[in-house]
Amino acid sequence: IQKLCDRVASSTLLDDRRDAVRALKSLSKKYRLEVGIQAMEHLIHVLQTDRSDSEIIGYALDTLYNVISNDLEEEEQEENLPKQVDDLGSQFTEIFIKQQENVTLLLTLVEEFDFHVRWPGVKLLTSLLKQQGPQVQQIILVSPMGVSRLMDLLADSREVIRNDGVLLLQQLTKSNAAIQKIVAFENAFERLLDIITEEGNSDGGIVVEDCLLLLQNLLKNNNSNQNFFKEGSYIQRMKPWFEVGDDNCGWSAQKVTNLHLMLQLVRVLVSPTNPPGATSSCQKAMFHCGLLQQLCTILMATGVPADILTETINTVSEVIRGCQINQDYFASVNAPSNPPRPAIVVLLMSMVNERQPFVLRCAVLYCFQCFLYKNQKGQGEIVSTLLPSTIDATGNSVSAGQLLCGGLFSTDSLSNWCAAVALAHALQENATLKEQLLRVQLATSIGNPPVSLLQQCTNILSQGSKVQTRVGLLMLLCTWLSNCSIAVTHFLHNPANIPFLTGQIAENLGEEEQLVQGLCALLLGISIYYNDNSLENYRKEKLKQLIEKRIGRENFIEKLGFISKHELYSRAAQKPQPSFSSPDHMMFDHEFTKLVKELEGVISKAIYKSSEEDKKEEEVKKTLEQHDNIVTHYKKVIREQDQELEELKQQVNTLKSQNEQLQATVTQQVSQIQQHKDQYNLLKVQLGKDTQHHNSHGETFQMNGIQVEEVSKLKEELEEWRNKHELLQGQLREKDSVIEKLKSSQLEMGTTEQFSQTSKSDGLELNNELQKELETLRSQIQLQSTEISKLQAENQKLQLMNSAADPVLGDSGATAAKNPEAEGRLLQEVKELKSEVKALSEEKASLKQHLDSSNSTVAILQDQKSKLQQEVAESKKEQDDLLVLLADQDQKLSALKNKLKELGEPVEDEDDIESGDQGDDDEDGEEEEQD
Repeated sequence: IQKLCDRVASSTLLDDRRDAVRALKSLSKKYRLEVGIQAMEHLIHVLQTDRSDSEIIGYALDTLYNVISNDLEEEEQEENLPKQVDDLGSQFTEIFIKQQENVTLLLTLVEEFDFHVRWPGVKLLTSLLKQQGPQVQQIILVSPMGVSRLMDLLADSREVIRNDGVLLLQQLTKSNAAIQKIVAFENAFERLLDIITEEGNSDGGIVVEDCLLLLQNLLKNNNSNQNFFKEGSYIQRMKPWFEVGDDNCGWSAQKVTNLHLMLQLVRVLVSPTNPPGATSSCQKAMFHCGLLQQLCTILMATGVPADILTETINTVSEVIRGCQINQDYFASVNAPSNPPRPAIVVLLMSMVNERQPFVLRCAVLYCFQCFLYKNQKGQGEIVSTLLPSTIDATGNSVSAGQLLCGGLFSTDSLSNWCAAVALAHALQENATLKEQLLRVQLATSIGNPPVSLLQQCTNILSQGSKVQTRVGLLMLLCTWLSNCSIAVTHFLHNPANIPFLTGQIAENLGEEEQLVQGLCALLLGISIYYNDNSLENYRKEKLKQLIEKRIGRENFIEKLGFISKHELYSRAAQKPQPSFSSPDHMMFDHEFTKLVKELEGVISKAIYKSSEEDKKEEEVKKTLEQHDNIVTHYKKVIREQDQELEELKQQVNTLKSQNEQLQATVTQQVSQIQQHKDQYNLLKVQLGKDTQHHNSHGETFQMNGIQVEEVSKLKEELEEWRNKHELLQGQLREKDSVIEKLKSSQLEMGTTEQFSQTSKSDGLELNNELQKELETLRSQIQLQSTEISKLQAENQKLQLMNSAADPVLGDSGATAAKNPEAEGRLLQEVKELKSEVKALSEEKASLKQHLDSSNSTVAILQDQKSKLQQEVAESKKEQDDLLVLLADQDQKLSALKNKLKELGEPVEDEDDIESGDQGDDDEDGEEEEQD
C-alpha cells in the first residue's frame, strides 16, 4: 500500500498513476483502515489534479467510497468488529470534510456527465451524508448552487444515477428545513411524482418506495412545503395511487410497502399536529379532488391486506377530523352489503368484536373519535339512535347506539373500554346531548323493569369488574357529568353512588387500583363542583363534610393526583391517535386527559373552600349572570338599532335613487320642451317663407299664419300652465308623504313644530293670499277658454273661405294644397286644447278643495308660494325674451318691406292689411249670399 501511494504521488506518467489507483481500489475493501490512513491524502490530490482523465477520477472516487462507506457485505465483516467498522466510517468522513473544499470539489465532480465519474461521486456523497449528515448538509448549503446541482440528478436519463440521486436527496433532506425548502422549490415534487407515475404508482418497484420516502422528508413537519404542495395542485395527482380493483388477492410485498407509504404521505398533510388552517385546506382539497372517496372505496373493499386496511382507516380518520364537509360525506358512505349498512356501523361492529386484531380495533376507535371531533351534528345522530323514539322496533337493522351499548356491557373488557370512550366522545362539549342521554332506558333482563343508562353504568362499577372496564366507565361518567348539573343531580339521586365512591377512595389498595381510586376522586369532585344544591342531602357543603370525615382532604387530593402522575396518562396526552403496545396498556383517552388538566385544579380549590366562600362565589356568579343578562340585553338593543339603521340607510338609498330618476326625468322633459320650442320656431319661419312665396294669395295665408301663430302661442301658454299645475300636484304629494314621515321622527318633529309655530302667526294672511291666487288663476283660465272659443269661430270662417277660394285659385302649387291639411290639424289641436283647459279647470277646483282641507300643510304651501313666485318671475322673463324676439322679427319684416319697396313691388301697411281683411270678409259674405 505504501509503494502504491508513492507511485501515485511521484509518477509522472498518467498511466502509472492510474494503475496505482486501480490497485488501491482493489485493496480498499479488505484493507480499509490501511488504505484510508495512507492513501486518502493522495487520492484527494488526484481528484484535484487529474480531472481531465475520467478513468483515474472514477477509481479514486470508488476507493474513497470503499474506505468511508459502512455498506460492506456481511461475510466481509468480522464478528468482533461491527462497532469498529462504524467508527472507521465516521472518522474517515470527519477527516475528509475537515477541508470544506473537498466537499465542494465532490459537488463539481457530480456535475460531470461521464458515468464513471458521476455515479461513484453520487455514492460517495451519499455515504458522507450518512456518516456526518448535519456537517455535510451545512457545507452543501453554503456552497454556491450546491443543492441545485444535486437536483439535476433527478433529470438524468440513466436510471441508476437517477435512483441513486433519489437516495442522495433522502440523506440530504433529513431534518434540515432549509434544504427541504430549496429542494421543494427546485421543482422536486413535479419530478418525483413523474417518476412514481412512470414506475406504475403502487405497482412500481423499490424506486417508488424511495421517491415516497423522499416526499415524506420534504413534507413532514414543514408547513411551507405542505402549503406549496397543496397550492401546486399536487394533492390531485395522488388520487390514482389508491385505485384498486375488485380482486385484491395476492398483493406483492413491495406493493403493500408502497401503498403503506402513500397512505402515510396523505396523513403527513392532514396530521393533527399541523396548523389547523393548513390541515383544513388540505382536507377540503382531498374531498374536492375525490381522494377521500377513493380511500373510502379501499375501506369497504374486500381482500385488502389487514395492515393496509388498518392504515387506511387511520388515514380516513385524519382526513375527516374536524372537517364538517368530510364528516358529512363519511356519514353517507355505505358498505356494499345486502341490505346496505352505513360504514360507521360496519366499523363499530369490528371495534366491539373481540376476534378482530387489536390494531384494527384501535384504528376504528380513532376513526369514530375523528368523525365526532367538533361535529355536533354527528354526535346528535349517534345519540339519537339510543333514544326511545328512534330505536328500530323491528330489529331488522342494528344501529351505532345499540352496538355501543352492546360493547359497553359485554364480557370483553377491551370492548367495554372502547365503547365507553366512543360514547364519551359523542358527549364531548355538548351539554344538550348529555341531558338527552339521561332518557336512555335499558332492558337488563326479562321481567325486570328497565333502568337508565346512567344507573346501569354505576351498577357495573359497583360489581367489581376488571380494571380496564371500570376505568372506561369512570371516564364516561366524568365526561357525562362535567359541566352538566342535571346529570350530577341524576347521579346523586341514587343513594348508593356516593357511599361507593367514598369507600373506593378511602381504601388502601394496590398499584392497579390506584388509577381507579384517582378516577373515583375525580368523579366525586365533579359531583361537588357542578352541584346545583337541588338535593338537600347532597349539597356541596355536606359532600365536603363527608370527604373530611371519611377520607380527609389531603388524602383526597393525593388520590386525585394519581391520574396525572400515571405513565399511561402521559402517553395518552401526547397525540390524539390511540397507540398502545398491548391491550393491557389501553387505559386513557387523549380527550379525557384534557378534561383532567382542566378540572384537577378547580376541584382541589373547591374542596378547600368554606361555605362562606361558596356563598360568595355563588353571589359572584349570580352577579356575573346579571351582568351577562344586562350585556345580552344591550347587545340585543344594539342589534335592533343596527337593524333599524340598516333599514333607514336602505330607505335613504332608495330615496336617493328615486330622486336621481326624477331629476333625470325632469332633465329629459326640459330637453323635450326645448326641442318643441325649436320645432315651433322652425315651423314659424317656414310659414313666413310660404307667405312671401305665395304673394298673390297672401291675404288668406297671412290670416292662416296669424291664426297658427296665435294658436301656437296659446298652446305654449297652456302647456306651461299645465306643467306648473302638474308640478304643483307632484310637490303636494311629496309634501304629504314628508309630513307623514316627519310624524315618526323626533328630530323632524322638531322641524314640524317650528313650521307650525311660524304658520300660526301667518296662517290667515297666507290663506287669503292663496285664495286670491286661485281666483286669479280661475279668471285667467276663463279668459283663455273664451279666447279659444273665439279662435274656433274664426277657424270655421277660415275654412269656409278656403272652400270658396279653391276653385278660384286653381293650380296654386304644392303649398296651397297642403293648407287644408294644416288647418285640419289646427282645428284638432284647438279642440284638444279646449278639453285640456276644461280638465285643468276641474283639477284647479279639486286643488282648491284640497288646499282648504289641508290646514296642517300651510307652512309647506308657503314655501310652494315662493317657488310659484319664482316661476312667475321666470315666466315673465321668458315673456320678455319673447317680446325681444318679436321686436327683432318686426325689424326684419320692416327691412324686408323696405327692400320690396325699393324693388318697385307694392307693399301694404299692417293697417291696410287689416282693412283689406275686413273687405275680403265682406266680399266673401256677399259671394256666399250669391251662391
